Amino acid sequence: MDIGMIGPAIVAGCGCVGSAIGCGIAGMASHGALTRVEEGVGKIIGLSAAASTQAILSFVLMVLMKNAVRSGTLTGLDGLGIGLSVGIALMISAIFQGRCAATAIQAAAKQPAVFGKAFAAIAIIETFALFAFVAALLLLA
Repeated sequence: MDIGMIGPAIVAGCGCVGSAIGCGIAGMASHGALTRVEEGVGKIIGLSAAASTQAILSFVLMVLMKNAVRSGTLTGLDGLGIGLSVGIALMISAIFQGRCAATAIQAAAKQPAVFGKAFAAIAIIETFALFAFVAALLLLA
């Protein structure tokens, strides 16, 4: 393995681990909520998948970083710095997005009218993942 591929591997691994944990947390909450609701099941399932976007962002970034390393526009050390910092940001945001989604699921199951308001907090957490992603894109440019 090329040493320059460590950064891309770290960003992909961290993003996917964070998404798995976040979706797992929200998924567990959705199981309990699904036993109590008759309507809005799709919304609950959608909330439980909210933390999966960090895995998508990390995969895209991994491909871009790999190509940059191969073309010589990104050094292995720079890739390691980007991969580690952005990977950790994506992982932490996915975990907390899952925790936030879990409480949104519980709230929406109890009072369906709060769904949109509860989703706003999940979207705010998503913006931090997007900020990290955009920062990495700017560093790669």
